[in-house]
Amino acid sequence: MPPASGTPVPLSPEEEAVMRALGRFLLVMPRALDADLMHEQRMSLSEYSVLRHLSETPGRLMRMSELAAACDMSLSGMTRLAAKLESLGYLKRIRCEEDARGANAVLTDDGLARLREAWPTHLDSVRRHIFDHLGELDLKKLAAAFSAMATD
Repeated sequence: MPPASGTPVPLSPEEEAVMRALGRFLLVMPRALDADLMHEQRMSLSEYSVLRHLSETPGRLMRMSELAAACDMSLSGMTRLAAKLESLGYLKRIRCEEDARGANAVLTDDGLARLREAWPTHLDSVRRHIFDHLGELDLKKLAAAFSAMATD
């Protein structure tokens, strides 16, 4: 927080190093995880994310707009991705009972099986690219800090 005089306080060298490393991490990590899934499973990280989010919800069902938000995608992008996953038999889209204008995505048994097939590849990728580099860091504190930053 700037001092009362309004003069900003520069970042310390350590803070600057964290900021630059975090910025690089945010650019590089999704690409690395996506590349591993594409190479091993012929599945994008976005496709994996959709299947994972659906698998974690009651009834394996989410409103399309909520699924888009959970996957950090636009609704139009989610619609295109859902159409692809639907053509593969991994999800189906149904009308929302509460609001006939809306649609829900439902994970199919084939979609759950595909997620389970891809999961070991993703798990290995996450461990190799992230957790193998964290050493003795307190993971509970790190998770809490990331959560606090994401809700600021």
